[in-house]
Amino acid sequence: MAAPAAGPVPVPVLRIVAECGRSRARAGELRLPHGSVPCPVFMPVGTRGTAKGLTAAQLAALGCRICLGNTFHLGTRPGSELVRRSGGLHGFMDWPHNLLTDSGGFQMVSLLELSEVSEEGVRFQPPHGGEQILLSPEKSMEIQNALGADIVMQLDDVVSSTTTGPRVEEAMNRSVRWLDRCLAAHGRPQQQLLFAIIQGGLDPELRLRCIRAMTQRDVPGFAIGGLSGGEAKAQFWRTVKLSTEHLPRDKPRYLMGVGYATDLVVCVALGCDMFDCVFPTRTARFGSALVPWGSLQLKNQQFAKDFRPIDADCGCPTCQRYSRAYLHALLRSNTAALHLLTLHNIAYQMKLMGSIRDSIVQQRFPEFVREFMDTMYGGRGGPPAWAREALESVGITLA
Repeated sequence: MAAPAAGPVPVPVLRIVAECGRSRARAGELRLPHGSVPCPVFMPVGTRGTAKGLTAAQLAALGCRICLGNTFHLGTRPGSELVRRSGGLHGFMDWPHNLLTDSGGFQMVSLLELSEVSEEGVRFQPPHGGEQILLSPEKSMEIQNALGADIVMQLDDVVSSTTTGPRVEEAMNRSVRWLDRCLAAHGRPQQQLLFAIIQGGLDPELRLRCIRAMTQRDVPGFAIGGLSGGEAKAQFWRTVKLSTEHLPRDKPRYLMGVGYATDLVVCVALGCDMFDCVFPTRTARFGSALVPWGSLQLKNQQFAKDFRPIDADCGCPTCQRYSRAYLHALLRSNTAALHLLTLHNIAYQMKLMGSIRDSIVQQRFPEFVREFMDTMYGGRGGPPAWAREALESVGITLA
């Protein structure tokens, strides 16, 4: 199928519509080649061309205007050349809206036993067998240029967030050098926006050094990478806050790998604009439905005769048509239940981000945060200490 037409990349990419008078939260829009995207925004992860369990049309119907593709996986199967001949990833998956492709760097962590990193790039032993693959900054850009996403990411040297010692500094410095190689190799800068990725582990000085170096490069946006890997939440939020404080106000800030509802609310308050995570789709495949007060484990026997929808206030197709009892019964034997839960969980994320954005525009974000935390944790002893501390650091006090 022919790829939908994309306009030229507008400058600047981020238009700020409103800012919270107390915290660092801001509402805006990302002006991208396949249309504007309201932000803050959560981006579903479609590893091989769609979010697992959903079609592209269903994602669009839920209000999604940007989703992710995975450079490493698409580059190995089905291969970037086949996707390019299909009209790029937009045409391949019949997606008229915006796409972001990661660089393949995260596979250094997720496929650690199969990878070896050097200055040249990362050598992978493909998980499905076959010859070794060298993913260099140049190769990553070649694949991403063929895939044709609206936002492309630099190849960075990724280490687990719990890694300590000289390897963290080595990875940070290499990520800066690889950014320069990505910029030099980028073949479609007028059609595809190349974002830099801030590294430096949990070390404030390394993070600041990386920010100082990368903000000297002419890139349209920045990602905060290397987090959500098992680090303590107190370290997580402080690293996010440090990064947003020193990144440019007028460019998008993309916090990679974050998707829990509480994390999204807190990190918007800290100044982040974009998020992605496999969590809502992955947790659906385990029978877990996201709701404003936490989650429902629909495999549990307590839902066997519960004829209410997952959430009476949710307008998604699953909640409009099916009961908890029906989903509970399906989960025992039928993969349709996983599809229906995925649909609901993505709808939950979309609605949450829309509510966050509306509250910022209406200058009532602190009130929204308090209401969210009360609903989520009111019956569970109150919000976690890390969330309280993070919010207080930007002027939002919880009751």
